[in-house]
Amino acid sequence: MAARFLAFLLLMVLAVPASAQDAGVSDQDRAAIRDVIGKQVEAFRHDDGDAAFGLASPSIQHMFGSSETFMDMVRQGYQPVYRPRVFDFAEIVELNGAPTQKVHVIGPDGRPVDAFYPMTRLPDGTWRIDGCFLQAPDEHQA
Repeated sequence: MAARFLAFLLLMVLAVPASAQDAGVSDQDRAAIRDVIGKQVEAFRHDDGDAAFGLASPSIQHMFGSSETFMDMVRQGYQPVYRPRVFDFAEIVELNGAPTQKVHVIGPDGRPVDAFYPMTRLPDGTWRIDGCFLQAPDEHQA
């Protein structure tokens, strides 16, 4: 399970971004995407695992199986988004065909990272988070 998630993240890192305009992301979608991510970060701040897990895509929910397992993974591997000092939305890019929200984050240790959130639209039109990967701002994508 963790190996599949890490392989997915590696593929995301190797993808070449395109502009949000090319991804066909409307202003309404952009606002909805930011709202979902913002709600998840707030859920993390309040240790509300059920709310945070509920904003993940069905594939992420299936991968982790429970909000407890999901929150354990976030606490261990995603401290910058679990307890951000700064969380500043940037552009939406397209990675591997998915609209992906870039966020400039300063984690609890004071180090800056860029968080990338690939998104998926559910059949009812709502957006869910389909993963997250962190990249130091000085690292370059291939």
